[in-house]
Amino acid sequence: MLNKTDTKTFQLLSKVLLMSFVLSIAGFVTACDSQGPAEEAGEAVDESVEETRDTFDDATE
Repeated sequence: MLNKTDTKTFQLLSKVLLMSFVLSIAGFVTACDSQGPAEEAGEAVDESVEETRDTFDDATE
């Protein structure tokens, strides 16, 4: 059975682990905010496809 010291230590450890988890998730979320070169290239391809589709639609009307 756990005594009071063990329980308080466990509670403190639990709080520290929870805060570490929350801060790491916050770090991952903010790190995903900036775009990398692959994402920028993908967006450029998407824009090119949309422009080509619009040009084709305008030509066939």
